[in-house]
Amino acid sequence: MVRSRKRSTWGVRATCVLGVLVAGVAGAQAKPSTKAAAAKASSAASKTVFSPETVREKARALAAQRYKVPASNLPTSYEQLSYDEYRDIRFRPDQSLWSKEGLPFQAQFFHPGFYYKEPVAVHVVRGKQVEDVPFSPELFSYGPLVKAGPLTKADGFAGLRLNHPINRPDHFDEVAVFLGASYFRSLGRGNVYGLSARGLAIDTALPSGEEFPAFREFWLEKPEAKADRIVVHALLDSPSVTGAYRFVIVPGKSTVMEVEATLFARKPVKQLGIAPLTSMYLFGENNRGNYDDFRPEVHDSDGLFISMKNGEQLWRPLQNPARLNVASFQAESPRAFGLLQRDQSFANYEDLEARYELRPSVWVEPIGDWGRGAVQLVEIPTREEIHDNIVAAWVPEQPLTPGTEQRFAYRLFWGFEPPQPPPGATVLSTRIAAGSTPKARRFVIDFSGGGTAGDAPAEAIVTASRGQVLRPIAQRNTVTGGWRATFELVPDDSSAPIELRGFLKNGSETLTETWSYLWTP
Repeated sequence: MVRSRKRSTWGVRATCVLGVLVAGVAGAQAKPSTKAAAAKASSAASKTVFSPETVREKARALAAQRYKVPASNLPTSYEQLSYDEYRDIRFRPDQSLWSKEGLPFQAQFFHPGFYYKEPVAVHVVRGKQVEDVPFSPELFSYGPLVKAGPLTKADGFAGLRLNHPINRPDHFDEVAVFLGASYFRSLGRGNVYGLSARGLAIDTALPSGEEFPAFREFWLEKPEAKADRIVVHALLDSPSVTGAYRFVIVPGKSTVMEVEATLFARKPVKQLGIAPLTSMYLFGENNRGNYDDFRPEVHDSDGLFISMKNGEQLWRPLQNPARLNVASFQAESPRAFGLLQRDQSFANYEDLEARYELRPSVWVEPIGDWGRGAVQLVEIPTREEIHDNIVAAWVPEQPLTPGTEQRFAYRLFWGFEPPQPPPGATVLSTRIAAGSTPKARRFVIDFSGGGTAGDAPAEAIVTASRGQVLRPIAQRNTVTGGWRATFELVPDDSSAPIELRGFLKNGSETLTETWSYLWTP
């Protein structure tokens, strides 16, 4: 399903997912205050013993009950806030949780309203004790656009953000945001927000329609004075599935999230999406379309990367298709997959506001054996960059049925560079142009010079599901130090898409990752 978002003047684009808007409010001006409800979490009335099993037991019990749509007691004036009105409500930085204790992490909260009608409960775990974080209007500044004035009472927040000094030691940067259904985002050093992850995807791109689970409750473990990480627990709920999640977040050059998820089914699920990623691709060098735009490329991610169990690595350039594309890459317990932004040159975007070259890539590294399944890529047509139209997720072959539970663990790496250097040369760009005959199309694929490619002579191996591949050639790119592969595709008379695959080799040695492309006449 297409996810919409608007540009934000705060340096972080706002994001809405089927009516769920993620609004970054870093840099909001604080007003003096004598009280701070967040700082008073320690005096909250509700205190219970907590362990990771607490959330699992809660999810397990919830799955045995009929699904209930969360109730909202928001006034109509807050449910009907406009986008501009909602972003004029800003968390006051001086009210950040733990800010007065000098801890290495701080937490801030999003105000309910606009698209965020259902309350999200937040708790703090100190040792083994749970303390509620109550809503208070004193946590927020209400700008002149908010005619309704301060909200006096609410059952919870819309979501939360976590701050930590990641770019310089004297400033607390946003390092993670949980807001809207089960969506969350993070970044590494030097990044700006781009693509998002989700706790779970259900029935993505199926004719029956997609279901969007939501995080209903969070538990934040209070960090130690010199902690380099923070632990977040979350309860997920939806008509079909409940879940218990544990996030260990380690900010850095690449911010690493270690995720543990335990899922319980209320009813049979046709298609689960594990570790789903959501991004935006409008146009690029391989798929520019008819956009009359001064920018050469517009996208948060430019390709899907998969590292197979057998050692093969695959790169699939993203596209903005004329009609829905769904591709499944069969992979038994893959080593990794992710949506990457490999192109990190400002000259290839020329956007001083969006700064697409600074958007993070996200690698998913499974922990343990995930068994048989497929990495699914969904590409949805869009005409505007405010829509997130790309989804990638692991779809397990084993179904989730009522009365059973499934556990998955994985790491998410958010940043510029992969967690492990690739063993072979990687695809840098894909370009397509007219061929030597009216029917032919010419493909030019540039590879890096990394891995084992070196100065060895190379042979281009290219295959097509239909049509003819003519004159595949590999040559050194003396400008970049990498390789360039070229070939012509002569399609047959069918109008069906053609699957293309290509790589470079020297004798029996594979020099590059596998380039995979879906070309539509």
